Formats: sequence, structure tokens, C-alpha cells
Amino acid sequence: SQRMGVNSITGRKSIQRIAEERASRKYPNMEVLNSYWVAEDGKSKWYEVILVDPFHPVIKSDKSLNWLCNNKNKGRAYRGKTSAGKKGRGIRTRGKGTEKTRPSLRSNTCRVQ
Repeated sequence: SQRMGVNSITGRKSIQRIAEERASRKYPNMEVLNSYWVAEDGKSKWYEVILVDPFHPVIKSDKSLNWLCNNKNKGRAYRGKTSAGKKGRGIRTRGKGTEKTRPSLRSNTCRVQ
């Protein structure tokens, strides 16, 4: 049948992506740059989330980070624009074989065939 071999319900978002969103919600003046795994035990996983203040003068003058100061980069964690978010959306790879991932999986399935 159609669902043969699917035995478990899995989350739509990864734990790392949820951690980025929680950090962004806790510090509303900051933007999430990226995150990485730190530790885990039997119950929890810990990620270190790199936050950047887009209004800080040092960030504004830094050539490698001042792109975060643009208004279009607000709420990156919520829109899946970080590395963990792109991985979950299937947008890390480009080119052949990724025709159904852009602009999103949902928009591709809703598109009139």
C-alpha cells in the first residue's frame, strides 16, 4: 500500500531548528546566524545558537556580517533561512533532482499539474 514501512510519526521541524526559534524568541533584538550541536544525553540535546545584533555599529561596519542588517533578514529562524532550516526544507542541494523542493514542498504539491 501507499504507507507501507512507515511506522512512526516524526516531527516536521528538527530539534536544532526548534532550538534556534526558541533562542530567537528569547532575544527579540538579535538575529540567528547559525547553530551547532554541543552535547546530548538520553533525554535532551543541546545546541549552541549564534546570535547577532543587527543594530550594533561593529556589525554594521563588518563587511562579512552587515548583510544581516537588511530588513529582509528579519526572523530568519522562523522562516527556515538558517542552515538547519534549509536542511529540513530540503533546500541544501541545488540543480538536478531538486525540482520539487522550490520554492517549497507545499507550493509544489498545491501547484496545478
